[in-house]
Amino acid sequence: MQILITTAIAVATMLAYAVPGYLTVRCKLIRAESISAFSVLLMYVCQPMLTITSFLNATYTLDFFWKMIVAFVLAGVLQLGVILIAHFCLKKHYDKDIKYRVATVATAFGNCGFMGVPLLQAIMPEAVRNNAVVLSVMFLFGLNLIGWTFASYLISGDKKFISVKKAFINPAMLGLVIGLPLFICNVTLPKEIFTCVELLGKMTTPLCMIILGMRLATITLKEMFCSPFQYAIVGVKQIVMPMLGLLLIWFIPIDFYIRQSLFILAATPVASITLNFAEMLGKGQKTAANLVLLGTILSVVTLPLMALIMNVVPDIYALA
Repeated sequence: MQILITTAIAVATMLAYAVPGYLTVRCKLIRAESISAFSVLLMYVCQPMLTITSFLNATYTLDFFWKMIVAFVLAGVLQLGVILIAHFCLKKHYDKDIKYRVATVATAFGNCGFMGVPLLQAIMPEAVRNNAVVLSVMFLFGLNLIGWTFASYLISGDKKFISVKKAFINPAMLGLVIGLPLFICNVTLPKEIFTCVELLGKMTTPLCMIILGMRLATITLKEMFCSPFQYAIVGVKQIVMPMLGLLLIWFIPIDFYIRQSLFILAATPVASITLNFAEMLGKGQKTAANLVLLGTILSVVTLPLMALIMNVVPDIYALA
């Protein structure tokens, strides 16, 4: 029960950050067309700093490095598997409405960085907390590889938008390229520099939620809350996907905290990067925004539920 309460409080706190964003747009203190500028700051500054901070707070060992590789493979298999299943289920509708293409991507892409990191920090045991946070980077790495290739093709319907170059050269990868060598070499930054990097990284979740609040102020609530299709997609992402992930890792001999971390990361709400891809490709922005916002709001229910399941899994494993 404690894990349920802790997770619910953590999610509610994150959602509370959306209120200032909503109010500033509704009160016309910030124009809707200015929201993209905040997104640039989030993606190009805060997210890389969060990745670097995650590496700097963990301690490198060869054993943990191989566990990171295993986590990356499992995360990639899970995300690619879910998006392929959704693709085969929805592809017959692609020509009817762009929403089906966007929904396919939304079923597999979770907010494993912006929400996953603070969530793991809140609920994971202190002894493994820093290592668990590093696993979110592995999850995000797989997401970006799929996002700039197969997902870009799905949303656009055009193979010319597949970019292997962008899959490896983007803001998320910048943090990995800088943070991973520092991690492997056990580099300790001067206190002043580390504090600066850490503070910028800690801005990630509040800024992400503020941006979501701003977007919420620009849409019609009826469009977001009255679509059974959107609820179904959010359900697949935030309930079905983590349960499939649980099946994937059931008999794999890895540390239990890694299983728990991957499960929680798989349960994170529809990723805001889904909207970023839609805006970049100029298609399905409204559907993407509705799914991201609906998923984030419903995560106040789905994430505690998944955390509760995670908490009883040790007993299930003991019986297996």
